Amino acid sequence: MRLATFRAATLAVTLATAAACGSDSTASPLPSPKDPATAPRVSVDRFSATAGMLFVRSATNGLPAANAPIDMDTGPFITTGLGPAGEHIKYYNFDVQPTAPAPIFVLFRAGQTTPVEGQLNVVDVVPGQSGYNDFWQVMKVTVPANYVANSITSVDEIRTGGFAVEPTTIVVNCPIVPEGSIARLHGGPSAGLTHGWYRGQVVAYFNFDEAPITTTAAGAVPLAAIYVTFTTNPNQPGGGPASGFKTEQGSLQTHNVVAALPGKAGYTPLWTVDVYDNSAFTTVKNLTTAAQSPQLGAAGNVNCPIVSVEP
Repeated sequence: MRLATFRAATLAVTLATAAACGSDSTASPLPSPKDPATAPRVSVDRFSATAGMLFVRSATNGLPAANAPIDMDTGPFITTGLGPAGEHIKYYNFDVQPTAPAPIFVLFRAGQTTPVEGQLNVVDVVPGQSGYNDFWQVMKVTVPANYVANSITSVDEIRTGGFAVEPTTIVVNCPIVPEGSIARLHGGPSAGLTHGWYRGQVVAYFNFDEAPITTTAAGAVPLAAIYVTFTTNPNQPGGGPASGFKTEQGSLQTHNVVAALPGKAGYTPLWTVDVYDNSAFTTVKNLTTAAQSPQLGAAGNVNCPIVSVEP
């Protein structure tokens, strides 16, 4: 069955405990509000040499062109794997991501406990730039009670305006993608694309809310383990990711195994990848057999939200 999603309203409820705002008297005059429908759009390229690691465009690999929509339900962006008890799962592949989240700014009027209605959230980095991450730490920004939605459209305006900014422990998984990108298995009320502001321009992003995420004590995105194996082992010529995941004959079913599922303790969509020897492929059927298989080493942390679980 399709997973029930974690409702976006949780964000507002959690942020209701934030501290009081600073004085409005120090704020600079606000710019005129902008209309997101007519504002310029950011050009996004997730597959450039500066943005991608596992997914870097070449003349032959068929990855989408710069700013072309991405269909996440086609290879190599979706994988069929296994859950801890051998459940059949599907997850999206969003490449390697760091554990240090990037900040995303959510605006609240003074004295209110829900975000400003109609206001787009604000970011200051996009794919290919230093500091970008699909995972964002929510920053609560308190604006005056008479604030008009979308008067602020950049982080620079937040800083120069002198508004109180308070970090929260909430992390959201919101990969920035080209306009028109689709992920059909991403269901629930936040399905489709969400829009935000980046330096006065509009960006589009998915909002994966299959489970709540909070920072670790060190302020990092939490990790969980995923065991994977490739058609050719990484220590062989042409091996590793370039050879693709090993699958059952005539099927897209891999024996990649995750350590936790959405709604269960320990789940996070940022996985630390442990590669096992493909000679153990047929014997790996669940988390126990994956952990017992011959290990070939770790291979980075990848953003892979689980979007379907079947027995």
